[in-house]
Amino acid sequence: MSPEPPDTAVLDALTARIEATDPTVAQAAREHQDRLTKPRGSLGQLEDVSVRLAALAAAVPAPVPAAPAVAVFVGDHGVHAQGVSPWPREVTGQMVANFLAGGAVVNALARQVGVTVRVVDVGMSPEAAAVVAELPGLDRRSVRAGTADITVEPAMSRAEALRAIAAGAAVAEGLLADGHDLLVTGDMGIANTTPSAALVAALLGADPAAVTGRGTGIDDAALAHKVEVVSRAVGRAAADGVTADDPLGVLAALGGVEHAATVGYVLAAAAARVPVVLDGVIACSSALVAARLAPAARAAMFAGHRSVEPGASAALAALDLVPLLDLGMRLGEGSGGVLAVPVIQAAARVLAEVATFDGAGVTDKTAGEE
Repeated sequence: MSPEPPDTAVLDALTARIEATDPTVAQAAREHQDRLTKPRGSLGQLEDVSVRLAALAAAVPAPVPAAPAVAVFVGDHGVHAQGVSPWPREVTGQMVANFLAGGAVVNALARQVGVTVRVVDVGMSPEAAAVVAELPGLDRRSVRAGTADITVEPAMSRAEALRAIAAGAAVAEGLLADGHDLLVTGDMGIANTTPSAALVAALLGADPAAVTGRGTGIDDAALAHKVEVVSRAVGRAAADGVTADDPLGVLAALGGVEHAATVGYVLAAAAARVPVVLDGVIACSSALVAARLAPAARAAMFAGHRSVEPGASAALAALDLVPLLDLGMRLGEGSGGVLAVPVIQAAARVLAEVATFDGAGVTDKTAGEE
């Protein structure tokens, strides 16, 4: 007797709610932007962001986001056994304890820019989970105790990937119900840049060497080994019949539980027409999956920064997203995404509050020009 097919109800409901934005709203926002008291185009990407925010909100101007939140999804990875990271798996749990105590980089940056931090366990290993077993404040939604080694078998089943997507969507929906109006992706999991590179390589048909980076700072020999591990993982998935036109299959074969949760988080934001800021390579690889599942979800995605991980740039190029910051960062946690929040708020505020030439009685030298 064959097993029952995995339950796709949550994913189907999410994707059914995601609709394309109205180009006439974007055009109205662009025209309003061009009437503001400044030379047209002088604010560069801020102008593009303001137009995208208006199109997403279906309002000109869009509301200025006032209550941002970052969800740090936590998971561990069986591919750690291949020696792709010098850090032990217990560090995942130790960092979760640090997040909960408010002592991590993402906590400090979030305090600086007024972002609420939510920490969510979707797949810690037993070693990591033991570190935080008694700690309060952790949103516990574990789907499985870390993934399998992607070089020898799928990371998780399709059913588990779907449950993790549902968990991420539930986190987003909870934050939105609490009044948060701008979501940021965050992540934690030792060895998670390896499955990220594998996802990007498999979905884009890219050379693993071109999309695999140094993660926490490995040397040249370790990087060469990591590329070989990613190549084996992608080859194993292909041998199993997983193809890029099956994004859920790619996610289950090669991703992490936190990748799957991020997919759900991004899709839920898009379904609610709320902007979601992508952090680094974990988020960008997850966003590739989300966009393959629901192409219109891309309208809600904003690239917080350009990670030095090469897979992030490859994913952003495929998504046609321009990063707002480029600071040479590769930390993860949501740190780069959090830093971009004031930029997005500023873009919305410019469109909402800057006077027009007519309203301010300022001469527009560009009026009537081609």
